[in-house]
Amino acid sequence: MGSLVLHGARRFRRARLAYGHGTTNARDEAAYLALHALGLPPDAGPALLGRRVSPRDARRVLGLFERRIRSRKPAAYLTGEAWLGDFRFHVDERAIVPRSHIAALLGEHLIPWIPRPAAVTTALDLCTGSGCLAVLLAHSFPDARIDASDISSAALAVARRNVGSYRLSSRIRLIKSDLFSALGGKHYDLIVCNPPYVTARSMRRLPREYRHEPRVALAGGRDGLDVVRRILATAGRHLNPRGLLVVEVGAGRYTLEQAWPRLLFTWLDEDGGVFLLRRAEIEAVAPAAAARAT
Repeated sequence: MGSLVLHGARRFRRARLAYGHGTTNARDEAAYLALHALGLPPDAGPALLGRRVSPRDARRVLGLFERRIRSRKPAAYLTGEAWLGDFRFHVDERAIVPRSHIAALLGEHLIPWIPRPAAVTTALDLCTGSGCLAVLLAHSFPDARIDASDISSAALAVARRNVGSYRLSSRIRLIKSDLFSALGGKHYDLIVCNPPYVTARSMRRLPREYRHEPRVALAGGRDGLDVVRRILATAGRHLNPRGLLVVEVGAGRYTLEQAWPRLLFTWLDEDGGVFLLRRAEIEAVAPAAAARAT
């Protein structure tokens, strides 16, 4: 099997594939696809690299490698699944491939900003896409009822499948909504969001792999912050008094801090650009936030 993986990695490098949908390099991508083609879990371990592969199984692996090269689709769309830690999610081209630095933070229960999991009884996942963060919220905060909203009916269909597969339909409510518009006056202890934040310039330069994903899930306007501005303008009205807002902005940290010099951002993940704000911090500049959003 190891020789198959090395062959795939060489082919991927020659084809100049782009990564970032679960793996970051040619070898890991080839290993993931080979394991999937053989019906093995992605964490099967390096010992399997020495495993002998039958000619029939080798053809299946090589066929999946060729599909990856010809289609330039993210591997997750070819396998129909994506992983965040130990959590498997169904994914197809109706929703962005699950990936978020917020996932690891939820795995740590957002300690110390949330003192104990029981402190969160209501949570919201804005721009839920495949529903992955909503599922992680439910596992990290077992007493919480969760709303998960998205502007895309197609993405919500994918989310519904993932919520159902984890048997969380009684705790996670899926809502079609343009951010907060369909949520009424509901308040939450925690709001998380991985919004569209790719700048217009970067959208024009996206590798082909990323162009298979829904544009609405990526494009964040000229500076990447169009949706973030709208969130900051209204999030305070949907947080409980001690509520927290957690948002991922990718490489947009500098632009965001320049646009909002008075906001006291707490950065939870330097590389991933994830910030935290308390309701009081948002309300201190709420009028200015609303003005900039419009």
